[in-house]
Amino acid sequence: MMQLDIFDTSGKSVGKQKLEESVFGIKPNKTLLAQYVRVFMANKRQGTSKVKTRAEVSGGGIKPWAQKGTGRARHGSIRSPIWVGGGITHGPLQKDHSLSLPKKMRKAAFISALSLKASGGDLKILEKLDSKKTSKTKDLNAILKNLELVGNILFVMPEKNDKVLKSGKNIKGLNVSLSENLNTFEVLRADKVLFLQEALEKIQKRYKGK
Repeated sequence: MMQLDIFDTSGKSVGKQKLEESVFGIKPNKTLLAQYVRVFMANKRQGTSKVKTRAEVSGGGIKPWAQKGTGRARHGSIRSPIWVGGGITHGPLQKDHSLSLPKKMRKAAFISALSLKASGGDLKILEKLDSKKTSKTKDLNAILKNLELVGNILFVMPEKNDKVLKSGKNIKGLNVSLSENLNTFEVLRADKVLFLQEALEKIQKRYKGK
């Protein structure tokens, strides 16, 4: 069974945490991860860009002038795309870009992402957090420095903590998430993932053997 060091806020190792093989020790399915990212990004697209076609613009109920005798070119409607204010040809139309992924595949992708980070040495565990000592950005930043965490960091907590969320917003590259809301994309885009020990245990209990 895999084990990781548990650190305190000063960066000192205070114990070991066993990692479930079925959650953090499988062979990552990179094809599935690529598919998950494709679906995730597609579902973020709004698809709300829209222009009016000649059937939707106002006006144009009558022929602008007679077919013959005026000396001007023939026109049937001011809604024609060649008129200023007319309809747009081949413009963007509202579209639903959403895709779906079966529940079992989403779970498998999540476990693959966790295993990928674990195998790459990109997971760290923090024993606990004193909210009184992390109410300021500089305090939370000091903890990250003590743990030698730089770049895009995902900090996973077991429950909501407004003080940590507020101070974390001021640290570039830090994303704070809850264990119950954690998704595969968040894990993949992070350079390092920092779990509070309680948050990691919740995830192991939820996904063990699945």
